[in-house]
Amino acid sequence: MTTTSATAVPDGTTETTGTTGTTGTTPTTGVPHHRALRTIVLAAVFVCAACGLVYELALVTLGSYLLGNTITQTSLVLAVTMFAMGVGAVAAKPLLGRPLRAFVAIELALAVVGGFAVPVLYAAFAWLSVYTPAMVVVTFAIGLLVGAEIPLLMALLQRLRRQDAAHAVADINAVDYVGALVGGLAFPFVLLPTLGLLEGTLAVAALNVVAAGVVAVVLGWRGPRRTPVVTALVLCLVTGLGLGLMAWRASAFEATALQALYRDPIVHAERSDYQSIVVTRGWFEGAEFDDVRLYLDGDLQFSSVDEYRYHEMLVHPAMAGEHARVLVLGGGDGLALREILGYDDVEEVTLVDLDPAVVDLARSYEPIRALNEDAWDDPRVEYVAADAFGWAREQPVDSYDVIVVDYPDPDSPALAKLYSQEHYTALAGLLADGGRMVVQSGSPFFAPDAFWCVRRTLEAAGLATTPYHADVPSFGDWGWVLAQAPAGGDPTAADAPALTVAPDAPALRFASPAMLAAAAVFPPDRDDPGGAVSTLLDPAILTYSEHAWVGY
Repeated sequence: MTTTSATAVPDGTTETTGTTGTTGTTPTTGVPHHRALRTIVLAAVFVCAACGLVYELALVTLGSYLLGNTITQTSLVLAVTMFAMGVGAVAAKPLLGRPLRAFVAIELALAVVGGFAVPVLYAAFAWLSVYTPAMVVVTFAIGLLVGAEIPLLMALLQRLRRQDAAHAVADINAVDYVGALVGGLAFPFVLLPTLGLLEGTLAVAALNVVAAGVVAVVLGWRGPRRTPVVTALVLCLVTGLGLGLMAWRASAFEATALQALYRDPIVHAERSDYQSIVVTRGWFEGAEFDDVRLYLDGDLQFSSVDEYRYHEMLVHPAMAGEHARVLVLGGGDGLALREILGYDDVEEVTLVDLDPAVVDLARSYEPIRALNEDAWDDPRVEYVAADAFGWAREQPVDSYDVIVVDYPDPDSPALAKLYSQEHYTALAGLLADGGRMVVQSGSPFFAPDAFWCVRRTLEAAGLATTPYHADVPSFGDWGWVLAQAPAGGDPTAADAPALTVAPDAPALRFASPAMLAAAAVFPPDRDDPGGAVSTLLDPAILTYSEHAWVGY
C-alpha cells in the first residue's frame, strides 16, 4: 500500500512531495526542487540581514556626522532597533497565514523606509531642526520591518519542506548572522568609500527590492494564479524607479540641504576619511572685505574677519621663551604656522594633524593660502599625518621648546582623550626644560567647567599654568591655557608663566602687552569653580562639554 502526501506551499497552493510504502521510503521526487527553493529563501534571509545591519550603521553614521556624539547615536539606534524588532516579530503573527505576500510587502516597505532614511533625516536636520525625534521614528520603523522578516521567512521555509521549527530556526539564524557579518564589513569598506552614505543606502534598498521580486516570482509562480505575482513585480518596479530617481538627484539634494546649514554660500565641500570639510565665503555689503570660513563637521574653525585675534593669542605667549623647535598639534589650516614662522630664529616646525585633506586644502585652495601666507611652502615645516595621541607617546623626550595645541573642542570621546591627563603628561615629556605649551581651551563664558578642567588637567600633568581669554567675535569670549615645564625637572621650580610677547615677535594687530595683561583677569562669575581632572577612564571634560552652551 502506498500513499501520496500533498504539501502546502506559500499562500495556499499545493504540490505532491513524495510517496511512502509500507516496507520503506522511496526518494522524494521533488527534493532537488525543494532544495533549490530552500536555498532561495535562505538567500533572502542573507540579504535581509545584511541590509538591516547596513541601515542601522547608516543611521549611526549620519547621526555622528550631524551631531558628533557617536556613543549617544549608537546607543539610541541599537536600543530602538532591538525594541522595534521585538514588536515587529509579534506584529507578524497575523501575517503568517499568507507569508509570501506579507514578505514581499514588508521588503518593499523596508526598501522605501531604509533607502529614504538618510535624505529624510538630513532634511529634518537641515530645515526642520527635529533630527533626534525623526531619527527615533525612522529607526523604529526600520526595526519593526526587520523584526517581521524572520517569522515570515521561517514560515516560508517550514512550508517548503515541512521542516520542524528547531531546524528552521537553526538554519535561519546561521544565515542571518553571516549576512550581518557581510553587511557590517561591506558598509565601511565598500559602500561608504565607493558610493557614500546617501547613495550607498539607496543601493542597499535596491537589494531589498530584488529579494522581494525574486522570492515573489520563484515561490508565487508555482500556484494556479499569476495576478499576485504580476502585482508584486509592478510594485517592485515602481519602488526601484523611486530609488533610482532619488539616486539620480542625490548630489543636488545633498548640496541643497548642506547649503541650508550655512549662512554664507558654500564655495568648497568635501568629505574626507575623517570629517566633513566645508568652506563658505560671504561678502559684506558696503564693506571692502569678505568672510572666508572653514567648518569641520559643522563646527566653525575660523573666520577670516577675526582669525588673527585667535591665532595671535594662541601662539605668541607661548613663543615668549626659547622657540627654535616648535610642535603644532592640529591647526592643519596653517594659520598658527603663519604666526610661528614670523620668528626668524625658528629652526624647525613639526605639525601633526590627523586629516591630510585639511592640509591639502590649506596648501592648494587660494582663499586659505592667502590667509596662511603660504606657510605650508616654508622649508622649515614638516607635516605628520597621524593621531596626535598615539604619535606623542612614541617621540623622544625634551624634543621641543614650544608646543601649540590647537585641537577641536572635546565634544566626542575621540577628542576627549586629547584633553586627558595621560595625553598632557606625554606632551609634558616632549618639552625641553622650561619649555612652554599652550592649549586652546574653549569658552570660559559659555563652557566654564570645560575651560577650567583643561587647566586642572594640565597641572595634574606636572605643568605650571596661566589661563587667559579674549574676545573673538566669531566665537565669543574664548580662552587658552599657557603651561610651562619645570626647569631641571624639578616641579617646585616651575612658576606660572607670564603672559608676554617675545622682543623679536612680528608686528601684531591684537596681542599687545596691555591686551595680554587684561586677558589674565577673569570676572568673579567665571572663576574656577573646582571640579574633576579629565582622564582616559573618566573623561570629565566630555561631560562638561556636553552640558555647556545650554540656552545659547
